[in-house]
Amino acid sequence: MRLDEIKNGGTSTMGNDIVPVSDGVVAHASPELVRANSPNRGKVLVIDVGGTKVKMLATGHTKPFKALTGPTFTPNRLLDLVHRLDEDWDYSAVTLGIPGLVGAKGPKSEPGNLGTGWVGFDYASAFKAPVKIVNDAVLQALGSYDKGRMIFIGLGTGVGSALVSEHFVVPLELSHLPFDGKRTFNDVLCRRGLQRYGKSKWRKAIDRIVPILLRAFVADYVVLGGGNAKNIKQLPVGARLGHNLTAFLGGFRLWSQDNGWVLPDTQERAESSDR
Repeated sequence: MRLDEIKNGGTSTMGNDIVPVSDGVVAHASPELVRANSPNRGKVLVIDVGGTKVKMLATGHTKPFKALTGPTFTPNRLLDLVHRLDEDWDYSAVTLGIPGLVGAKGPKSEPGNLGTGWVGFDYASAFKAPVKIVNDAVLQALGSYDKGRMIFIGLGTGVGSALVSEHFVVPLELSHLPFDGKRTFNDVLCRRGLQRYGKSKWRKAIDRIVPILLRAFVADYVVLGGGNAKNIKQLPVGARLGHNLTAFLGGFRLWSQDNGWVLPDTQERAESSDR
């Protein structure tokens, strides 16, 4: 599966060159970047940055490295953690998921629950490897996807979302949708909402939202993931329970070289890297 073409949600960087993933890294990038996307790229380091924790996993490892994040967590702090990893955590490519909007040049705004410095940071130079950057919900969505049309909802510090349909992956901002006259999806389903309204009302809110999403997006199923998904007692009809570790699978899939995915912005199929 070609998971490196993501509409409005991914960026691939190598050196000082930044290529929007939605433009098709393999079809349109330089020969150096094409080689970086090859299945023989080597070890991939996947980094899933959340509002309270960061988790990392490299090719060949089974136990993630975890550390706390928060309002003072910056890209330089992230690099400090990476440098502390054991030598056998070497990598030749990086997938980075962050809790915020991602555009053609990387993060488009500073993540609300983290420190500053994410916008404009030279990730490829800092990691000394090509880096693909996506929204953290996209990372989990890619790892959770099975088939058909899927909506992913990440229930964490905030509420993340993405849609995967056949060969397309689209980051969403469903957290801004109105839940009622005064509150948004995020107000009710985020971590503060869970604490404010309690588990019972929080679960009822999920029971109410899932059928709406299924109908609105004509989805086959909704995956409920993120750290707070463990508080769900009974899944609504049409929902599946995700797992945070699926973010790592999504991160590895981003470097996959199967040619089945369609470029979302051009509707063209990238059949080979030398098209």
